Amino acid sequence: MILQEKIQAQLPEWRERIKKLAKDHSEVKVAEVNIGQIVGGMRDIKSLLTDVSFVDPAEGIRFRGMSIPEVLKSLPKGRGNKMPLVGGLYYLLMIGEVPTREQALEVEAEWAKRSELPDYVYKMLKAMPKDTHPMILFTQAVMALARDSAFTKKYHEGMKKDAYWEPALEDSMNLTAKLPAIAAFIYRYRYFGEKKKPKYNPKLDYGANFSKMMGVSDRKDYAELARLYFILHSDHESGNVSAHATHLVGSSLADIYFAFSAGLSGLAGPLHGLANQECLGWLLDVHKKFGGVPSRDDLYKFAWDTLNSGKVIPGYGHAVLRVPDPRFTAQMEFAKKHFPQDELIRLADMVFDVVPAVLKEQGKAKNPAPNVDAISGTLQYYYGVREFDFYTVLFGVGRALGVTANYVWARALGQPLERPKSLTTKMLEDIVAKSVEPA
Repeated sequence: MILQEKIQAQLPEWRERIKKLAKDHSEVKVAEVNIGQIVGGMRDIKSLLTDVSFVDPAEGIRFRGMSIPEVLKSLPKGRGNKMPLVGGLYYLLMIGEVPTREQALEVEAEWAKRSELPDYVYKMLKAMPKDTHPMILFTQAVMALARDSAFTKKYHEGMKKDAYWEPALEDSMNLTAKLPAIAAFIYRYRYFGEKKKPKYNPKLDYGANFSKMMGVSDRKDYAELARLYFILHSDHESGNVSAHATHLVGSSLADIYFAFSAGLSGLAGPLHGLANQECLGWLLDVHKKFGGVPSRDDLYKFAWDTLNSGKVIPGYGHAVLRVPDPRFTAQMEFAKKHFPQDELIRLADMVFDVVPAVLKEQGKAKNPAPNVDAISGTLQYYYGVREFDFYTVLFGVGRALGVTANYVWARALGQPLERPKSLTTKMLEDIVAKSVEPA
């Protein structure tokens, strides 16, 4: 497998770099931690290691050092496609190099070979009550696949630590290959009562297969959106809930199925993966109130009414970014190209013009620019995927690409069990008291 060969070739240099940092520079201080960070959810504490992605405050997420525009421009595309192959993005995340079209297609071919779901997964999903939340079904399906984990099997056979990454990669390829079928089956079964098993077509790429299995392939360009969506949602450093939960559980040497199911459980939380549907809901409320796209003045007043009622305007503001999220920009450009006259897109564009100014006037938001959630649900809505509680499943399919790449490299570089130290409230109070004592 091409990813295995490429990682194998890089490992000696990477392991030497990590060894040198740990052995020769372990006492070098990176940052200080203050009480506000400790009691505030560890916000901005620099304590995680990943080379897969980084959130640049001035430019947004960087995948292996490349900005979103650079990634979308540089990654190879399939014949007739306008958006890059998802397999090319996975190669970039895993290897750190832009692949050739042939290399991207090799990843796509590997996914096609591994895409078939075991019957027991379908049986389990169909045995659940029909009103079960899609994220419960999705997480259960991922957990069920742990039955066939190559990592767990090899670990119990007694493999060497240096070899952990190889079955970790095998599991990661198997998992990511099966996620489109899992998600599509949940969608068709949960909302339409269909029990037919999705069929992965080896002649189609990841995005086109997902579109076809979802039953949305008759809507022109949904496959293009799927490619874009999965690429943009693939990774976001190691500190956000889904990425960090996957990393934390993986550090115990749990296989990727256990680790990613933990990440999905975090993604299901309202403060993480729910944001895109909340943003769409707010847009629909505006649209309904005014019977279409309001005037700029009406939108300005409605935004202030929202804030004055004690509510927030979802999708605006970001913990790190100080500019509009390039993932928002990429999706807005897609929408304006493919369906510029859609009323929700026109409204979202007006919100982008009005709301940041309102938030600046209010003076509470440090960064009033839009994030990715401000538009992602709106695009799904246009293509007929209007079941809000399914949107987090879509997010999960994309997020798997980044967290599995991080998981493989964590095992390859021997990253240890994550175990931060805790303090009591009294200890913090004592630290404060000492800090204010007269000299």
